[in-house]
Amino acid sequence: MRLDDPRRNDPAQYDALADQWWEASGGFAMLHWLAASRAGHVPPAAGPGALLVDLACGGGLMAPHAARLGYRHVGVDLNGPGLAVAARHGVLAVRGSVLAVPLRDGCADVVVAGEVLEHVDDDVAVLAEAARVLRPGGTLVVDAIAATRLAGLIAVRIAERLPGGPPPGIHDPALFVDRRRLLAAADRLGLDLRLVGLRPSLRDVLAWRRGRRAVVRMRELPTTAVLFAGYGRKREDGEPRERATGAARTVGA
Repeated sequence: MRLDDPRRNDPAQYDALADQWWEASGGFAMLHWLAASRAGHVPPAAGPGALLVDLACGGGLMAPHAARLGYRHVGVDLNGPGLAVAARHGVLAVRGSVLAVPLRDGCADVVVAGEVLEHVDDDVAVLAEAARVLRPGGTLVVDAIAATRLAGLIAVRIAERLPGGPPPGIHDPALFVDRRRLLAAADRLGLDLRLVGLRPSLRDVLAWRRGRRAVVRMRELPTTAVLFAGYGRKREDGEPRERATGAARTVGA
């Protein structure tokens, strides 16, 4: 599928692939790897009522990690078939847009927004909704694809042809994320956010292809120019912002 094909980033693709959400070697294989990576940056729940809100939750791949860490897991998504799958895995499924999350202000101890910022026309609006539902002091974990030519080459032209890579046409490079804009918005929204680059462990990928690993570990990179994650927290009332500049908080920008 060409990069300028209007069918790219079509939400109907997720409906068509709904039966593959929990297949470790299916079309969403890498999302399993990313879910495990996100969970490594979520602290254990402070109490039995702690809430993790999972924006664009899809089939609910964060479910086992949220349960292990002690959270009630609320998943928000527009795609009905994916939400039905998530509900079968213990997620409290809420149908709604990540641009207008149907949850109250400050209800979440953790907000996860994985692989969604590069699928919407206004990534900053999603970040604003994440900040709104997150309580002061709460944890934010995001991951997305950077708006660079290198990302278009690796994440689309190459990755769509590789086992474990994204389904063809699932990404539109025109929607990839401007990291400096994202960090500036985070600062305005009271979020201290640090970006790091990610890639799958090549050794693990080989073991996964041979059936020796179910999940591939994600490794941090000294560049955020392709796939990146953002780890942060919402500042408490009156708490000063981090002194690091936007450039310093973008590893290898």
